[in-house]
Amino acid sequence: MISFEKNDEMQNSPPEKPALLIIDMVKDNLDPDHPLPITPFANQIITPINTLIKMFRKENWPVVFSTDAYHEQDFIFTGRLQPHSLEGTRGAEIAGGLDYRPETDTWLPKRRFSAFFQTGLEKFLHEKKVTLCALAGITTSYCVLATMMDALCHDFKAVLLEDCTAAYPQSTHESILAVYRRNPMYPLLRVESSVDLGQVVY
Repeated sequence: MISFEKNDEMQNSPPEKPALLIIDMVKDNLDPDHPLPITPFANQIITPINTLIKMFRKENWPVVFSTDAYHEQDFIFTGRLQPHSLEGTRGAEIAGGLDYRPETDTWLPKRRFSAFFQTGLEKFLHEKKVTLCALAGITTSYCVLATMMDALCHDFKAVLLEDCTAAYPQSTHESILAVYRRNPMYPLLRVESSVDLGQVVY
């Protein structure tokens, strides 16, 4: 159950207008028939993400699916990284286990790691009067982290949702969380569980 009790630190703060940014939860990354190292960890966060989606819809807050839509000849594939989540392919579609509803949610394919990179996300969030980005998806150490930093760079507060994000190995995920639990940007940038998100928003 999501907690909406405001803590003492937030008592005098105005309520936030959050958006839920769900990063790279696509078929290529969550396919059990062709699993990647991240696949089991990504599948474990589907349930808490879906719980948050339901809550955001109830509050009429934006739900944004930001997904890789690469080209096979992209610069990022000239190194060790192999082509995946290619634009227009089935693998770049939102994974079936997620409660995506095109009539209410927004799907913004992206060409690079950050959800803000050439997607129009900043303009969309400002039009919706969003003040805070709640970050979910994969991986904590790459695309989620890049999006989190860009959210701050575009003057949005950011919450890294510890139970709605994942990385491989698990120790990498925990290390990233540890870095940002105590940071000089707090409370503009913070790590919270999804059940405690209401304490930040209200």
